[in-house]
Amino acid sequence: MSAAVFSGAEAVELAVVERSGFVESRHVGSAVVLGPDGAIARSLGAPEKPVFPRSTMKPFQAVAILGAGVALEGARAVLATASHAGTPAHLSVVRTILAQAQLSTDALLCPPDWPLDSAARDDAIRAGEQKQPLFMNCSGKHAAMLVACRVNGWPLESYLDPQHPLQHHIRDTVERLTGEKVVATGVDGCGAPVHAMSLVALARGIQRIATASDGSPFALYRNAALLKNAVLADGWAIDGPGRANTVVIDELGVFAKGGAEGVMVMAAPDGTTVTLKMLDGSLRAATVVGLSLLADAGAVDRAAVDALLPRLDLAVLGRGEPVGEIRAAYV
Repeated sequence: MSAAVFSGAEAVELAVVERSGFVESRHVGSAVVLGPDGAIARSLGAPEKPVFPRSTMKPFQAVAILGAGVALEGARAVLATASHAGTPAHLSVVRTILAQAQLSTDALLCPPDWPLDSAARDDAIRAGEQKQPLFMNCSGKHAAMLVACRVNGWPLESYLDPQHPLQHHIRDTVERLTGEKVVATGVDGCGAPVHAMSLVALARGIQRIATASDGSPFALYRNAALLKNAVLADGWAIDGPGRANTVVIDELGVFAKGGAEGVMVMAAPDGTTVTLKMLDGSLRAATVVGLSLLADAGAVDRAAVDALLPRLDLAVLGRGEPVGEIRAAYV
């Protein structure tokens, strides 16, 4: 039998959508909280079951790219782990990464797309642009992969093949950071390999990145520290101005990364780490649930979280006015 995500019977309610005092929808899933010491402090649902982490795997890919000899710092390091909004600032950094390998945007093998940022998308359309790989939210990761290939003399045209030397190196890095063997491999939305892992393993890997020291005797953890510090310093680059991951990073100092199909990872300054998966694939409640779990653990200030919620697009509207909210709801 092939590996599969946990079932509805194994999931628990994580959030609700309330309209006019009536619970209109419920989001179920699984989550795990690791304490600063790495021990499981809270388990909801079936976090030991495998999931595709989607873009929450990007930090592992970025650490692997750094470990392959690619020199990336500041916003360039962040773009390697980003699901960026496609603003002009984001696109400029992606071009800069490609320039390290003397490559043009034609080398990118991610699919053509529009920018996620509405203003950037409107500007592109008004300028007569078409969808293009550069605009795609994963283009920074792909640019960094291409640089790794150039640095190591690996083939450029097949860098997304699971048997490519770069992808073997990434898989090894994933397993080293998570402490778990990959149980299944698929094709992510951008075309890169994505490796299934448990939410517990995902949390362990993210915690190791978020707590890594640039003084570590091990290159793996020095690279992880470089990435973590870059993300916390340039939160705009991982997502975009006003977007959830960027707001959480900038306002709370929490390392945050969302992934498609309802996956979220967060690591607080003290190392407390949350990973979660919404079984229906929706991300709309993932940020509030992750922050609520961190606040429950005492890793972030509850009042600071509450003050942030109005900026996370959680209001339920009726005729354009708030009549309810999306909120965390778990036992």
